[in-house]
Amino acid sequence: MTSGTPSPTDAKASKGLPPGMVMGPDGKPCKICTAFRNWKPAAPSGQKQKTNRNAAIAGTMATLAYGASSDSPPDPPSRPDNCPPDVEQLGRATWTFLHTTAAYYPDKPSPTQRANMLNLLHSLPILYPCSWCALHLGQEMKVHPPDVSNRVRLSRWLCERHNDVNVRLGKEVFDCAKTDERWKDGPPDGSCD
Repeated sequence: MTSGTPSPTDAKASKGLPPGMVMGPDGKPCKICTAFRNWKPAAPSGQKQKTNRNAAIAGTMATLAYGASSDSPPDPPSRPDNCPPDVEQLGRATWTFLHTTAAYYPDKPSPTQRANMLNLLHSLPILYPCSWCALHLGQEMKVHPPDVSNRVRLSRWLCERHNDVNVRLGKEVFDCAKTDERWKDGPPDGSCD
């Protein structure tokens, strides 16, 4: 979030909530704004709720480092396939859609194509289900207006906005020179052909 903007994890908003839980604008816990691993029912009053977030992360790291074996810790609880998306699933799907759409956007878009792309992008801060994500994107779009003048500039603009989010979340930054390779052409070794 940019400075001056309330964070979904403000002490006032998250008082009494499990770590990682996000409050929605209605003052209730927001499922679509919270990762599944952090979505836990409230503990009965008077009981302290256990948090296994660090254990789940450690288990995931061990599995990545050593592979699944009888010696590795059990996997963190998995989310059933029939559940509504959480913030991470929704984010991945949205970024995939946006980056792929940009990769196939025309090199010389017509005025109608530019207007439609701007309408799509400007609708996200209004319609996106995660209110905190929508608020942040809207603020970023005011500071860095979308560039829909051609495919390369749109891909670059989206990559930079995605990297802004990655930095905020402590994730790895993507090399924006590789947007076509990632979202359109695939790696040069042909492994995706």
